[in-house]
Amino acid sequence: MIPMQSREILILFDQCLFDRGLQLDAVVIGGAAMNLLEIVSRTTKDCDILSPEIPPAILTASREFAVALRGTGETLQDDWLNNGPASLADHLQPQWKERLQEGFDGSAIRLRCLGRSDFLCSKLFALCDRGIDLGDCLALKPEAGELAVILPWLEQQDAHPHWPVHVRETFADLARRLGYGI
Repeated sequence: MIPMQSREILILFDQCLFDRGLQLDAVVIGGAAMNLLEIVSRTTKDCDILSPEIPPAILTASREFAVALRGTGETLQDDWLNNGPASLADHLQPQWKERLQEGFDGSAIRLRCLGRSDFLCSKLFALCDRGIDLGDCLALKPEAGELAVILPWLEQQDAHPHWPVHVRETFADLARRLGYGI
C-alpha cells in the first residue's frame, strides 16, 4: 500500500462529496489530524474519524472514491475513512468537544481535531497502550507541566495492576527524550 498525504486526499474527496451533494462534519484524530494541524508532515494510510459515526452514504462514497483512485494508479484501501478509534471518545476528559480546533474546511468536508490537551492525552495513551506513537509524542513536544497534568488521568485508563507503573516508566522515558532530565 502507498500511504496517503492527508490534505491532498481530502481535497479530492471533498470535491467527490460536493459533486454528490453530500457533507461530512466530523472530528479526525491520528496521523491525519497531525498532518492537518501541521505537527508532522508524513504519510498515513487512513483517516480516523472519532465522531460522529460515518453515515452510510459517506462510507459508500469513500469506498467508490478509493476504487476510482486505484484506477489512476494510486493505492488507497476501501476503509481509508473509518470510525476505528471511536471508542476513544468515551475515555477523553470532560468537555473535549469544546476544545476542538479546525483541521480542514472544504466545500463539503469540515474536519476538526482534538484540542492540544486532548490530543496529547490520546497520543500518550496510544504510546502507553501500543508503544508505537513515540515519534508523534516527540513531535507534539509536551511540556513537563503538561505531562504532570496528564499522568494521573492516564494512570486510571486501564485496570491492569501494573498499568500505573508502566505509564510512569513510559512518561519518564519520554521526558528524558524531551530533555527534562527525569
